[in-house]
Amino acid sequence: MDPTPLLEMRGISKRFPGVVALDQVSLSVGRGEVLALCGENGAGKSTLMKILGGVYHPDEGELFVDGQPVKISGVHDAMDLGIAFIHQELNVLDNLDIAANIFLGREPLIRPFQLIDRKKIHADTAPLLKRLGLDIPSTTLLRNLSIARQQMVEIAKALSLNARIIIMDEPTSSLTLTETDRLLEIIAALREEGVSIIYISHRLGEVGQCADRVEVLRDGKNAGGLARAEINHDNIVAKMVGREITNVRIPSEAKQTPGYLKVRNARSSRYPDQRVSFDAARGEILGFAGLVGAGRSEIMKAMVRLDDHGAAEVTLGEKSLVIRHARDAIGNGIFLVPEDRRQEGLVVGMTIRENTTLPSLGTCSTAGLISRARETAVANEQIASLKIKTPGPEALTRNLSGGNQQKVAIGKWLAMGPQVLILDEPTRGIDVGAKAEIYRLVRTLANEGSVILIVSSDMEEVLHLSDRIAVMHEGRITGVLDQADCTEQNIMQLAVGRPLAAAKPAFL
Repeated sequence: MDPTPLLEMRGISKRFPGVVALDQVSLSVGRGEVLALCGENGAGKSTLMKILGGVYHPDEGELFVDGQPVKISGVHDAMDLGIAFIHQELNVLDNLDIAANIFLGREPLIRPFQLIDRKKIHADTAPLLKRLGLDIPSTTLLRNLSIARQQMVEIAKALSLNARIIIMDEPTSSLTLTETDRLLEIIAALREEGVSIIYISHRLGEVGQCADRVEVLRDGKNAGGLARAEINHDNIVAKMVGREITNVRIPSEAKQTPGYLKVRNARSSRYPDQRVSFDAARGEILGFAGLVGAGRSEIMKAMVRLDDHGAAEVTLGEKSLVIRHARDAIGNGIFLVPEDRRQEGLVVGMTIRENTTLPSLGTCSTAGLISRARETAVANEQIASLKIKTPGPEALTRNLSGGNQQKVAIGKWLAMGPQVLILDEPTRGIDVGAKAEIYRLVRTLANEGSVILIVSSDMEEVLHLSDRIAVMHEGRITGVLDQADCTEQNIMQLAVGRPLAAAKPAFL
């Protein structure tokens, strides 16, 4: 086998206003090797990969492919070199169908008329979807797919390029266990075919399953590597954060008030004929589990009227709420941190200060005039509380790492003191250290009397955080598990619609 690495990045540096994102970082990848790139949010992982993918240009450093120096001036240069990039933030057009998204910008044409050969792109898309285990027509519009399935379309796009190097940035962040297992099988098959994978993930269990080697970044610099035999959770974390991260479940200290939140007859546009009802106690963390497409996110949006065709009867304490618009939910202290932070949770062109105070400008103003000093104080409090890595509150949100953007999306609602906080995939793209911080923060909020509803596709997360778990299947709650009965096996049995003796009704 040729010992020359397929890819080498030497001494790569990149600076943004007020931030040194990368400082003399080097990386190499062998042929048919799965290299896991790990690090905390803001460590520089995505920036390094965006340089490789032609999105950013390095300020310093050299790139070599097959031992030859190369210059990547744009995305097409990277594609021509056989480099495909599956971004953490989805790069799809939801008004186009699956086939059009996969072949966007490189559509086959019918000559001499220069018309897109749609018959060919659909024919070429079908085996890609089959390879990924997606039993859906290639004519399906992206807007009709869940985030998880949109992410699988991104993976299909990379496979369609016959790439030599595939960069996967948090590819399983919205996938179920079944979909994740399928992806890991695909990665193993690609490795056997000689394709190299650069795999970025905060789910360290996956790293241990698929990686041949680990390279760790910390604060924009190389922090060291691990050979296959050295890869385990503790070794990766030690290099990532330089401190011990405890993953012990934080016990509830709240004096719970049963039935403080009552939701009755909630319906969503996805499952208009189904009705969902449940109770949650004040001081409780109620998790919602289920397979992708079970309707969990849709019910949460229906509660706060972000689903135009959804509705729910909501009672908080002794008060029956009238929620006709999202502002009614906000006015009653019911806040939703959505699954898709960039499209629904943030205005990435605004600063951290502006995003953090956007829903609470009334408390930062007098006689209609916004106080910059009050805004800055609120933003700085959340930056410190959530340990957001940023040069300051005036930094543009788009320049933050994905995990730090998520912290801003959470922080803007924490600043308002929620009665009910709904967290949809709250730690998607967040590193192990930041997860522990957010878990403690969520438990603290519950202990102070908030009702916390958590939707998560991360089984470990929902088991770790929840006092009870409501499991959904095809738009309905199939059962609720008390903490003592919360196991992966019980959750999966309910998630596929099978009855379980240990399951309780959804009411307290």
